[in-house]
Amino acid sequence: MRLLIIEDDREAVAYLVKAFREAGHVADQALDGLTGYALAQEGAYDVLIVDRMLPKLDGLSLIRSLREQQVDTPVLILSALGQVDDRVKGLRAGGDDYLPKPYAFSELLARTEVLARRRGAGAASAEATSYRVGDLELDRLSHRVSRAGQEVPLQPREFRLLEYLMRHAGQVVTRTMLLEHVWDYHFDPQTNVIDVHVSRLRAKLDKGFPTPMIHTVRGAGYMLRAEETRAP
Repeated sequence: MRLLIIEDDREAVAYLVKAFREAGHVADQALDGLTGYALAQEGAYDVLIVDRMLPKLDGLSLIRSLREQQVDTPVLILSALGQVDDRVKGLRAGGDDYLPKPYAFSELLARTEVLARRRGAGAASAEATSYRVGDLELDRLSHRVSRAGQEVPLQPREFRLLEYLMRHAGQVVTRTMLLEHVWDYHFDPQTNVIDVHVSRLRAKLDKGFPTPMIHTVRGAGYMLRAEETRAP
């Protein structure tokens, strides 16, 4: 999942970002309502996690504004206000779920995963649950990757990297695109973290096979394709 956490408590948001990333997801953050609203309008998130009490723009007003702008990203509201009336107000404002504080991270994780699955199941343009390029297959639901029927064990980050490349198979994927969609916005674009992960992924995918899957496009980025690239 790609998540946006809109929370003004710096310690709380740092903990959540770290916890979601350790669970294998990408998490961005915003420390006030206006910043969160601007990021959420881009529509690139699977779930928004919104604190109700926010500076500059409160959580309920943020959600109402998003719904008015036809942003339908699922929203899970976090709040210390946990009475029935508070929950009703949150849901009527356009929230999809409401979790009172304090809460267990395991429950928050489960609820966000449910919201993401519901959105995927209900959207007319839902993402595929599996991808196939040549003899390479990736199943998003079981997190299994295989090539020519042989399972390829991957780490969570390697899985997300391959998923993004397969989703854009046959297209050039730039390092900036990978930083934004597989990592986050805070990495130095000059870092070699992408090259290191691509190299490791290549080694796992191509072991025992004569044809490479991931090709370097000099000066541009990478491309995943089934056919072997030959120099002219």
